Amino acid sequence: MEDDDTPVLLQPNFDEDILRALCELDCAVPLLLDRIKQSTVSCREASSFFKKRAAVEDEYGRNLQKVARATSETYSMNDGKAGSFVSAWQSSMRVHEMMAENRLRFAQRLNEMSDELSTLVKEVDKNRKQTKELATRYERALQDSESVTEKFKTRLELASEELERVLLHKEGESFKDTAVHQNRSGPSGKRAIGKAVAKGGLLLKGKNPGNIQRQEGDIRARVSTASDQYKKAVTDTQTMRQEYFNFQLPRILRTLKECADEIDLGTQYHLTRYAFLYESIVLSDGQILIPPDGDGSGLKITIESIDNRSDFKTYMQNYVYARGSAAPKGPRREGPPEDEHGSTTGTTSPSSTTHHHSSQSITHAGLNGIVDKGRPTFGVELAEQMARDKVEVPLLMVKCCEAIEKHGIESQGIYRVSGMKSKVAGLKARLDKDLESVDLDAAEWSNDISSVSSVMKMWLRELPNPLLTYALYEGFIEAAKIENDRLRHIRLHERVNELPDPNYSTLKYFLGHLHRINQHSSDNQMSMQNLAIVFGPTLFGQPLAADGVNGTAMPDTFHQNLVCSPLYFSSF
Repeated sequence: MEDDDTPVLLQPNFDEDILRALCELDCAVPLLLDRIKQSTVSCREASSFFKKRAAVEDEYGRNLQKVARATSETYSMNDGKAGSFVSAWQSSMRVHEMMAENRLRFAQRLNEMSDELSTLVKEVDKNRKQTKELATRYERALQDSESVTEKFKTRLELASEELERVLLHKEGESFKDTAVHQNRSGPSGKRAIGKAVAKGGLLLKGKNPGNIQRQEGDIRARVSTASDQYKKAVTDTQTMRQEYFNFQLPRILRTLKECADEIDLGTQYHLTRYAFLYESIVLSDGQILIPPDGDGSGLKITIESIDNRSDFKTYMQNYVYARGSAAPKGPRREGPPEDEHGSTTGTTSPSSTTHHHSSQSITHAGLNGIVDKGRPTFGVELAEQMARDKVEVPLLMVKCCEAIEKHGIESQGIYRVSGMKSKVAGLKARLDKDLESVDLDAAEWSNDISSVSSVMKMWLRELPNPLLTYALYEGFIEAAKIENDRLRHIRLHERVNELPDPNYSTLKYFLGHLHRINQHSSDNQMSMQNLAIVFGPTLFGQPLAADGVNGTAMPDTFHQNLVCSPLYFSSF
């Protein structure tokens, strides 16, 4: 499944049309602030769900792991059945432990995703508050500037009214004439100047022309000052307004929209990642229970490997051997010696003699008449068996591949359909004891080519070091993760060239064989993808864990298959 194993599905492109539409709205800032609040709540809920789901998976994984280990240890301390049963039992417990490890890794990824979403919420909330404060500060500054402008405007109007009142008094216009004059200027001007004249008439009563002239000069000075202040305030306010609406507001809106996009895309990305990891963990569990090639150590196959008949025969032999020297506790098999009328003391039954000679013949002839020549090929290091046999390609691979191409290249599902377990085991035993004596062209095997292909896969799986080697496993997987096709092929070829000579020559021969199989895909239904699914895990083997123990790490089957797909048609 976490957490590179990660899909890129979201494109965080900024929508300029949306920004222009927001700039036209009077409520754009509160709109975005409220939207970010909603997105923050959604992100927190997703983070909380991941955390709770992680706790569930962690508890399940630890309990399953604990039960499997405790069950395995308890069985080893009790007097249970041995033989194939105990092997299958312990293997099934290891299957459960591997599934538990998958769940624990899934829980770890979920916790990481929950923490990342929590961090995202904090960062976005912090940016939201800072941007909100900045917007508030600009709006308040513009409002203060507009307020100052209104104040200077009022001051100018008052000074202008006072000047007009003085001028009217100076010219000796009556209140009535003033009213007529103001009526021409409009209703509001009539009220304002009329009031000023009425008031001024009282204030200026009895003053001489000299005082009125000085007063007129002072008022004119105040009007000029107020006019300059008002003009400057209007200019400053207009400049500030243009800067705010043309520069500051779009910048603020862009920042807020980016915050909204960041948390929305982040939440969706982690939800998509969660779905991908969930699918991967379920598929991984399925591949542990039922290996893709259908002929591995899955739970069902492991349980079916129990041979009660063979176990009982072994138990019976061991029991008789252990009890043979002890005094018999039941009825005696032989009676007292016969008298002179029919004594048989010291004789041996014909059946005992026959059984003795039969056992000897089996010992000397070997299994099914095949003598073990001491040159095994299953479970033997590739370089060791090739050096021993002095060949460039393992003899077993050549023998099986030639038979498959001769008798099964058009068989539907070749390498995907497994042979009968008993026949596969019998053929494996024969090949392991005396490879040269086995004739795969015989009707017994040419008519059951699936058993030959199953033995071929079994030989590859049982190599102590897989064909693509543990040492180069990470290198192949990292190369497979490269998105550019051309660069990925180059890196894969580089890893292939790093293989040891025995592995390189064997891989070259085997991929040529698979290429010929693929050429008949219209008949055998084995496309390049199907072959990759079958042989991806087989050529890589079970990856090693950090402590070097095989079978405990989660296989990266997707990238294993991706590595194998292009290699079938690669030129070395």
